[in-house]
Parts: sequence; structure tokens; C-alpha cells
Amino acid sequence: MEFQMDMFRLDGKIALVTGAVYGIGFEIAKSLAAAGATIVFNNLDQASVDQGLENYAKEGIKAHGYVCDVTDEEAVNAMVKQIETEVGVIDILVNNAGIIKRIPMLEMSANEFRQVVDVDLNAPFIVSKAVLPSMIKKGHGKIINICSMMSELGRETVAGYAAAKGGLKMLTKNICSEFGEANIQCNGIGPGYIATPQTAPLREKQADGSRHPFDQFIVSKTPAARWGEPHDLAGPTVFLASSASDFVNGHILYVDGGILAYIGKQP
Repeated sequence: MEFQMDMFRLDGKIALVTGAVYGIGFEIAKSLAAAGATIVFNNLDQASVDQGLENYAKEGIKAHGYVCDVTDEEAVNAMVKQIETEVGVIDILVNNAGIIKRIPMLEMSANEFRQVVDVDLNAPFIVSKAVLPSMIKKGHGKIINICSMMSELGRETVAGYAAAKGGLKMLTKNICSEFGEANIQCNGIGPGYIATPQTAPLREKQADGSRHPFDQFIVSKTPAARWGEPHDLAGPTVFLASSASDFVNGHILYVDGGILAYIGKQP
């Protein structure tokens, strides 16, 4: 098929973005909606789902929200069946829900480590497993796992997160390996440091007008010399969700301003 801009359109597609009430997940869902997809999302309780519905409505997006803990396999299977009945078969899954616990490894309990791995690695396995049968039956599907630069790099205090995100990178490659023949593409996006309300405290000016130390650190390590903006994730997301990427599989696309390519400036 010859190249057409319509290859990037998602009209008629149903996209489930887990945990997409705010932050990066919300921005990703907005970009999918702008390309024509119907948005479905979940969160842990009704109050947060209601907040998400309100957030989407403010953007002019009619989203569908469900209460579900993505680490609970029975609950996920029930949610996917409900979505298929009420909205339709899921064409695009974005495994976005995640947590991080910044605790030095020697102070981190095994249970705290397990909790991070449960949300950041086991849940993408559970949700992917739930949507795959209908994708196979339909003859196509897109799974996008939200990985991290910590899928490649380590850093102090994030042992659980880095282990889980490294595992998610390999789960991405394995889903590609196992289901590519069924015309299902599974890829990952690894965001760099993105300027969201959640990261705003790390970018606040200091009393003397200087940059926050973490802000200085990130900008100095980024060849683009800036934080990413939420819209920087839009193009990569739509590309990996659309038919434009039908022969791209098992790939992690890092949207990081070049951090992973750069050793840093000499002191």
C-alpha cells in the first residue's frame, strides 16, 4: 500500500489507556482521541474515574471510564468483557498505569519491591493477556507499553521501578515474538523527563532565581537542553497506534530529547 496521511488516522478504533486520569497517560489518550480513537480508561476508584471523565469532558472528549485494579486478573477480565459489550472490541491498548517508590535499596522491603513490580510489570501482562484473544480474532491489534529510560539505565533509589521497567521492555519484545504472526504489534514508548503538573515542583525557580538542582541536572543531561512537553509524546503515540507502524514490532521508542544517546558534558 502506498503511503497516505490517512494511515495515521484512528477513526473507528477503540483505545484502552490504563490509569489515564491525568499526567502522561491523559496526554497520550488526548492524542489518540485527536486522531479519531474512542477513549476508554480505568482507575482504582469511582472518585478518580469521575475526575478523569471530567478532565476529558473539559477537552471535548467523550471518554468511557471504568473502576478496575489492573493487578487483579479477575477484575481486568471482567472490565475487558464489559468494555467489549458497552463500547466495542479494544483495538489499541496502552499499558500506562504505573507507580514508583523512591527508596534506597537497603531500606526497601521485599513487599514494597513486589508492589512496584506488580503494578509496573505484572499488570501490563494481565491486561495484555485479557485483550489479546479478541485482537487475534479481529485480525489486528496494537499494544503500547509505557516503558522508561529506567528500562535502560539504573539510578539511585529506584531498584523496583528499574527492574520492572526493564522487564516491561522484554515483555514488549516477547509479545511481539509470540503474536506478530497474528498481525499484532507490541511496542513501547520510553518518555524522558516530561513537564507535567506532577514534575512542576522539580522545575520551580529557587529563592535566588536559579534553577532547581534537579532541573539543572536534567537540562544538562539532555541534548535538547529542555524538558519534554506532553505534546512531544503525541506523534510517537499515534504512529505506534496506527497502521503507519504495521511493520514496526518489538521496538522501544525513547522520547527523551537524546538523553540515552549522550554521555554528558565534561565538568
